[in-house]
Amino acid sequence: MSEYTHLLIIGAGPAGLAAALAAASTTARIVLLDDNPLPGGQIWRDGPHAKVPAQARQLRERVLACTNVRYHSGTRVIACPGPKTLLVEDAERGWQIRYDKLILCTGARELLLPFPGWTLPGVTGAGGLQALIKAGVPVRDQRLVIAGSGPLLLASAATAKDNGAKLLAIAEQASLAAVAGFATQLPRWPHKLLQSFTLFERSYRTGSHVVAALGHDRLEGVRLKQNGKIVEIACDRLACGFGLIANSQLGQALGCEVRQQAIAVDTWQATSQPDIYAAGECTGFGGSERALVEGAIAGHVAVGDRPAAQALLSRRARWHGFAAALNKAFALDPALKSLASADTLVCRCEDVPFAALIGHGNWREAKLASRCGMGACQGRVCGAATEYLFGWQPSAPRPPFSPARIETLLDLDETPGA
Repeated sequence: MSEYTHLLIIGAGPAGLAAALAAASTTARIVLLDDNPLPGGQIWRDGPHAKVPAQARQLRERVLACTNVRYHSGTRVIACPGPKTLLVEDAERGWQIRYDKLILCTGARELLLPFPGWTLPGVTGAGGLQALIKAGVPVRDQRLVIAGSGPLLLASAATAKDNGAKLLAIAEQASLAAVAGFATQLPRWPHKLLQSFTLFERSYRTGSHVVAALGHDRLEGVRLKQNGKIVEIACDRLACGFGLIANSQLGQALGCEVRQQAIAVDTWQATSQPDIYAAGECTGFGGSERALVEGAIAGHVAVGDRPAAQALLSRRARWHGFAAALNKAFALDPALKSLASADTLVCRCEDVPFAALIGHGNWREAKLASRCGMGACQGRVCGAATEYLFGWQPSAPRPPFSPARIETLLDLDETPGA
């Protein structure tokens, strides 16, 4: 079974939705697919307890109302069986999509760094906690500590508090000087300045990071280092995230150049591969505003409307400035590389401790010797961690990119020239 479209967009977050809406003004046939049940991506994730912003709801409704846009929810890319062809799968079937142009809006995921106790039940990522709460996981009256780096900590705290959690502490690893310097620049982006007031928390501490999660069968407390002093706090949940890492694997598999861990693009959001564009956090981090304008530029260019894209370049430059200030202020302290002890698991899927990785020269060597990265997540968690800890560059992914049914994989045999 196969499908053909003029423009295929992977990812229905802010960038993907903006790209689809920009391209939909033409007669182009557009397919938009995402692995979530509803559009919005991670930043606008919907669910029983989610409060989706009005802007997100309106954008989603406008895109889904376009007669030349076909949306596939709960759909994952499995393989690249041939030129301008992707093998995809949803809950019921697998099929191939042939396209003329492709826009990658694959977003980002949390960077999780290993520390003693990080695999205890009750410990999640900061963004992971947000997703769980929006999906309906109860947190009312649970004692919560949030640690790591970046504005996501504050957003996660706000979601948890709105759902009844007792917020005990937010530990931000960046220094007071760095955070204060970033705050003084916020008037350049008035909306972000107003947003910062709504997210302010008394328990927010700079120069503070997690040392260990404490407990036996599940989390019982957390040990923090706050401005050089060790503090222990009893808690029920620890949400810990050290920023974001671009989901660039599909771009790598398609041969797109990756630079500084993100898909490299030019002025028109074009990648190094012809007829493939990328937008949003798979090209770098800077929030929904940056993703929206990059997606719109990519959508216009993909259907040949460069004048419309040209008109958006100054807005993109403004949000690129915000992204640069954000990433500079919340750059990770090299001291975080020493969080793991010898017996701390780095690869949770294959139970590989930190000690088993020391002495290897690269990702491939460590993988062959220890099975690191060969489990269910296929290195999505430990690969990013080892890249930060050791400077290893994970190899380009090989299909299948996600677990798939045998019937779907059999469809590869029907690809001409396969």
